[in-house]
Amino acid sequence: MDYCGYNLDGKQRFFLIAGPCVIESRDMIFRNAEYLKQVTERLGLFFIFKSSYDKANRSSISSFRGPGIDEGLKILSDVKHEFDLKILTDVHSPEETSAVSEVADVLQIPAFLCRQTDILVSAAHTGKAINVKKGQFLAPGDAGNIVEKLISSGCKSYSVTERGFSFGYNNLIVDMRSFDIIKSQNIPVIFDATHSAQLPGGGAVTGGERHFIPLLSRSAAAAGIDGLFMEVHHSPEQALCDASNQFYLNRTEELLKTLIDIDNIVKS
Repeated sequence: MDYCGYNLDGKQRFFLIAGPCVIESRDMIFRNAEYLKQVTERLGLFFIFKSSYDKANRSSISSFRGPGIDEGLKILSDVKHEFDLKILTDVHSPEETSAVSEVADVLQIPAFLCRQTDILVSAAHTGKAINVKKGQFLAPGDAGNIVEKLISSGCKSYSVTERGFSFGYNNLIVDMRSFDIIKSQNIPVIFDATHSAQLPGGGAVTGGERHFIPLLSRSAAAAGIDGLFMEVHHSPEQALCDASNQFYLNRTEELLKTLIDIDNIVKS
């Protein structure tokens, strides 16, 4: 399958989707994108830059959501052309898909919307690649039903991202079997290394266990993932969204080198 110009044949090196959780400022996005482009070019990784113009699913009404669709898409468009990057961003309703598709190469369906037929169909009709975050409430075997909606609506390039299962209250567990189960349905599978480290809910701000990101990423690479999703920030503790589980921008290259070594062994 061609995914934004990258051939996913099951033997290719994993590709990277990375960037800050949400657009905090134009300067921050440009700095992040430039750094990640340099890193991925050095490592020979196919790279898609990710950031959100709006975070509609925040714990608190007072939480920062981003600049909104108009300003956010303008910033993402400028980044795309300045650094010659592929762009991924979230959509939250069928009405947003058309405008977003004019900028983004990949439309991402958030986890809590992964079964919503209207948004899946509308996203598929744009002709762009679609990445669906598998809901924390959904078994991996059910990913096929999601993809069937996309395919029946004309989508030819799609992926499903694993981001952990709800396990009791305020916790997520990554079942490594899920990667193989999803791939057995001929669906490219991506691992969300940073959201899988979340401790969702539990107050006005979602918690997280950032120190587990390298461990989870290494395990996912050993399971043969097609892509890795990471939210990274130059100063995660000060981030306006997901401060407890974004990864350190300046530690990204070191982690990716380890993951490439694992990936090469698994796919050799």
